[in-house]
Amino acid sequence: MTSPIYVSSLSSTKTWNWQGFNICYQTQGSTGPSILMVHGFGASWGHWRKNIPFLAKSCRVYAIDLLGFGASDKPQPGESVNYTFDTWGQQIVDFCREVIREPVFFVGNSIGCIAAMQAAVNNPGLALGVALINCSLRLLHDSKKDSLPLARRIGTPLLQKCLAFKPVGELFFQKIANPPTVRKILLQAYVHHEAVTDELLEIITTPAKDSGAADVFLAFTGYSSGPLAEDLLPQLKCPVIILWGCADPWEPIDLGRELAQFSQVQKFIPLEGVGHCPQDEVPELVNPILQDWIWERSHFMNTPN
Repeated sequence: MTSPIYVSSLSSTKTWNWQGFNICYQTQGSTGPSILMVHGFGASWGHWRKNIPFLAKSCRVYAIDLLGFGASDKPQPGESVNYTFDTWGQQIVDFCREVIREPVFFVGNSIGCIAAMQAAVNNPGLALGVALINCSLRLLHDSKKDSLPLARRIGTPLLQKCLAFKPVGELFFQKIANPPTVRKILLQAYVHHEAVTDELLEIITTPAKDSGAADVFLAFTGYSSGPLAEDLLPQLKCPVIILWGCADPWEPIDLGRELAQFSQVQKFIPLEGVGHCPQDEVPELVNPILQDWIWERSHFMNTPN
């Protein structure tokens, strides 16, 4: 499959030092409101490569690699850092303060939505608005396990315990962190299979070769606590827009629609025939929605009462 040239069309990445760790990020655009894009599990800023140039025409766009992912450092969990939403939320807050230096619109996908909301809750003055794209529902969270089918209710904790045994966990990671297996996983998550390109596989599998990548993966697979979307949404002091691929096999839209009940949510936009990562699968639909919403909000905030 021929790879497009999305990544090579962007400028070289930058590095920011956070608590002694090197954090990779991409930025483009010089005018307009600021946007910070936060990727999902196993991804990196490159998952936004189809969105950054479009939005950068009218906004200052940043996309960050969370600690443990992409080209950011991957320190051993438990020694100097824990891979939790508290950690990533603080990373995002500090990035906004030190690098962006002004309030931003957060845009997240999957677990990136939770990390972005955690940052907005931690420091409400930083968030102008939050866009959630197929937000992680965290169905394996301790508080939700009783609602799972019996097989998953029993099997998931057993699998987590097995993976916590380091030799088993590392072998499992090696088996799945390779292009053929990653392609199969992505073909489940993406309805538009043509979007599963060699470039996308490289974006996801290259960081998996880094020292510490397996430990980060295993630390997160055992993380069944922390905040849920329904915990964070009512604490937000800014408006929210939700986009959801209707054919997402991992985060069911019927459950996702329940998030629209919160007063902070201005719009819930279903995307028919789209999977878990709409920003990468159908950027031609997602980009204008994000741009219009950000500019509507910016205009509203700048209009005198």
